Amino acid sequence: MTTHNSLTVPAFDFVQSDSPLLISMPHSGLNLTAEVQAGLTDQAKKLPDTDWFIPELYEFLESLGVGFIKANYSRYVIDLNRPYDDKPLYATKTTGLFPDILFEDSPIFVDGKAPTDEHKAFCKEHIWKPYHGTIEQELARLKAKFGYAILFDAHSIAAQVPMLFDGTLPDFNWGTNEGKACNETIANAVTQILRPHYTQVLNGRFKGGYITRHFGQPSNGIHAIQLELSQATYLNDELAKQSEYQLDEKKQPVITQQLKDVIEALMAIRL
Repeated sequence: MTTHNSLTVPAFDFVQSDSPLLISMPHSGLNLTAEVQAGLTDQAKKLPDTDWFIPELYEFLESLGVGFIKANYSRYVIDLNRPYDDKPLYATKTTGLFPDILFEDSPIFVDGKAPTDEHKAFCKEHIWKPYHGTIEQELARLKAKFGYAILFDAHSIAAQVPMLFDGTLPDFNWGTNEGKACNETIANAVTQILRPHYTQVLNGRFKGGYITRHFGQPSNGIHAIQLELSQATYLNDELAKQSEYQLDEKKQPVITQQLKDVIEALMAIRL
């Protein structure tokens, strides 16, 4: 049986700007293709592994003159922070280019209803390639204009995910591929701007996914850093435990101001 593949919304939104900084949001998308939607388990339909509200937390970007690219499709359709050939990024348990398990280690798809190879090829061609191609072109443009470019890959994750790591994550989890993806000036700038009530780690459980590792080439004037932000810093904790995701009205203004400080610190860097 041939599935009619099509996208109901653009693969991503892209806003170009004139600062050497580009923000990428590969996991905040909520849209599904018809084939993926038809096969999801009841729990997967809640999209629990989404980087919830990342665009809202960074809503200040345009006012600062910072460009961004944000995915519109869920990571259950295709994970934009995994390599095209789907080689594993971590030796520990993880999820791939086309995830088949939730972070809670249960299936994403009902038996026999996982997407076809044809659908996967369509998503690679029409979502993955354009997203990565746009980042590549924009970083090249920014480097040509400013002499360097910085890519900030914006993510979030539940504070506790036993399948992926032990215990509770720090609030801010920075990844620079062990220092290979960016000049240390960049890591210093973001780690030093955090207020003391937030906890943080550099290259802990998360060292940067494919986007950070692939595009971060300091010797070529292109730097990349990933932030995996704990959702405990901004979600309503009680609702999140019930797989309902809402911003916490008290936490949100505080974390948004902190993220704005981070972005402004990056904009102040001259490399």
